[in-house]
Amino acid sequence: MISFILNNRLIRTEKPSGSSLLDFIRYEMDLPGTKCGCREGDCGACTVLEGTCSNETINYKSIVSCLTPLVNVHGKHIVTIEGLNMQQLSPVQKAVSSNSATQCGFCTPGVVVSLTSFCLSKSKPVIGTAIASVSGNICRCTGYKSIERAASEITGLIKDKSISDPVKWLVNEKMLPDYFLTIPDRLSVIRPADSKSVLHDSIIVSGGTDLFVKRASELSEKEILSLSEKTELKSIISSGEKFSVGASVTASEIGNSELLNRTIPGIKSFLNLVASEQVRNTGTLAGNIVNASPAADLSVIFLALRSSLTLEKDGHVSNLPLNKFYTGYKSISLENDEIIRNIVFPLPEKQCLFNFEKVSRRTHLDIATVNSAVLLRTEGEMISECCLSAGGVSPFPLFLERTSAFLVGKTISFGNIAAASLIIQEEVTPISDIRGSIEYKRLLLRQLFFAHFKELFPDIIDLKELTQRGREVM
Repeated sequence: MISFILNNRLIRTEKPSGSSLLDFIRYEMDLPGTKCGCREGDCGACTVLEGTCSNETINYKSIVSCLTPLVNVHGKHIVTIEGLNMQQLSPVQKAVSSNSATQCGFCTPGVVVSLTSFCLSKSKPVIGTAIASVSGNICRCTGYKSIERAASEITGLIKDKSISDPVKWLVNEKMLPDYFLTIPDRLSVIRPADSKSVLHDSIIVSGGTDLFVKRASELSEKEILSLSEKTELKSIISSGEKFSVGASVTASEIGNSELLNRTIPGIKSFLNLVASEQVRNTGTLAGNIVNASPAADLSVIFLALRSSLTLEKDGHVSNLPLNKFYTGYKSISLENDEIIRNIVFPLPEKQCLFNFEKVSRRTHLDIATVNSAVLLRTEGEMISECCLSAGGVSPFPLFLERTSAFLVGKTISFGNIAAASLIIQEEVTPISDIRGSIEYKRLLLRQLFFAHFKELFPDIIDLKELTQRGREVM
């Protein structure tokens, strides 16, 4: 029995755990405000709020219901556009309307839900964050400027909101229905889902943002095993020498982790390039790794961090370097019934520098054409350690072993960087596809490699000169 609160109503259902939340909302509960658009988490028309109880308060985030299996909302509060309605338009709805941000209206429910999620966040309201909250909502009528104006107005409305208890503040300001205040007590009586071990031939799901793009119809009638809320898979821990990131930690949780941001400055901005906010809120680290996409962003980042995987099967635990995990296109070293428990990487030393670069057709909602990450440790102007990775240029996310080894012991100079760019070209095997030709991808990777050094050593490297030197070497 899956139990959760949908808007102001307690739901108990025996629908298959692999059912889509979107279909349940629309066709079982007859709530058509949540739109069915792309069914790939790409358009944001199906955006809803997901509230999770933590320390007697509810933390809300936006998610795409089309990629959310029903089992993942057990014990949570799900809010559709109908659940935000009051006797009059909410201030968010009014701002969207008064700024002519409705257009045809198909995307509008998702936009309103995303902007409400921005209001509910436990962070200081700024216009950039408001606009970023709707980065995953595609407006088919090209009404983005009117949506931005609405976002700006909403930011002003909540400038004095309580960061510690935004729900209570928003209810008091008549920006949310009163029933939101009853949710913590009502969720507390829902018993946790039965704890299950991995069963033979189980369909294992965590966030579901990849699996439900490809196999939603197949999974809709099946019972699945969800790992998304297993507490032992949700932690981010530093032991002093190593970091351990749980397999079910989401991309948003990685980007928002104070611990990781202190250790790897800029990681939040890097993670903002990974999908849309709604998908980052549910897509998990292990899911991105197991997906084995040749251009998987998180895989490329964690390859450069020298990561290893902790694997478990039938109680037996083993470790495997991430760069040994991929064996071919969509082929991985993971046995049946084996799961990833966490991802471990050495604590970068103070002299270490890290950077991530990505090129895709769209900034927030697209798979990379080419991406690359680098970890460098320097002693003066000499590179004492180099870990370089790339995606989109091989059948799987690639650790550039030869190029990394070449740069160790070299000074940071135009000649050495240009020479290394030639070795990169020997290590990669891109193919022509819808995202670009072989030649284009090789050129992109070279430019991203140069961009690492321009970003990390702006006082030494001039990108224009480096590009010219690179042409001369080639």
